[in-house]
Amino acid sequence: MNNKYKVLKFKSNRFEKIEDLISIEEPLEISLKFKNDQKWVTQILSITMRSPGDDKDLVRGFLFNEQIVQDINHIDSIESFGDQVGKYKIQNRILVTLNNSKNVNINKIKRDFLTNSSCGVCGKSSLDALEIIKTNKTFSSEPKITKEIIMQSPRILRENQSEFSKTGGIHASGLFKSNGSLIALKEDVGRHNALDKLVGHVLIKNKLDPKNQFIACSGRLNFELVQKVLITNIGIMIGVGAPTSLAIDLANKFDMTLIGFVKDDSFNIYTNNQKVIVNK
Repeated sequence: MNNKYKVLKFKSNRFEKIEDLISIEEPLEISLKFKNDQKWVTQILSITMRSPGDDKDLVRGFLFNEQIVQDINHIDSIESFGDQVGKYKIQNRILVTLNNSKNVNINKIKRDFLTNSSCGVCGKSSLDALEIIKTNKTFSSEPKITKEIIMQSPRILRENQSEFSKTGGIHASGLFKSNGSLIALKEDVGRHNALDKLVGHVLIKNKLDPKNQFIACSGRLNFELVQKVLITNIGIMIGVGAPTSLAIDLANKFDMTLIGFVKDDSFNIYTNNQKVIVNK
């Protein structure tokens, strides 16, 4: 979603008043309904800033990536509720009902936090919240991708974004086959939200195949983005920006191939170059 705003633009050494399309950002309150000691409990889990649309995919991916639920089939329903509020008359509350409450990670639910669109870990209660629930490494030498596929992936992301060309202010995450073809793409003003939407979508569509796929993201690569991809067992992550030290350390720990600063003619491999065909 986007809307026109009046903007003062500086170009060619002069100011100009224009109308510009700006990506809409709205809060989403996520509540979880589950059984605890045979009693139904409804609890506000999180408030996140997002681009309205694909809210169910966002929530589904968020619950899975945070490992609050380890099987999306435990989600019975996801429903928007409440008044249509704000300038754009949008329902900004969503309720998730779980059908197999014994599998809910109660300890995770106790980590109530407030996230925003630029930092998915802001407001989490402790460093313990950053621990990844994962024991197995990714496939150390597959899939194989060529340097050409790496360098063209950001362009394919941009060309397939519906909102970026209009506003220039929205992120994307895309799931690719190892041959470079795009499987699915999701957008959001938040990098973390875009990735959650993508994961939620491919899970419900049963399109996940880690041995033959990689994920590419706009923006920089931080710890939480790498963590979210690792939960899917996908072992190659590409970004147009720089990774953080924690992102590199985490990727290295699980044999992920982490690639950043991708341009038309260059890129940096930060961990595990076994999956990149450099001589072809």
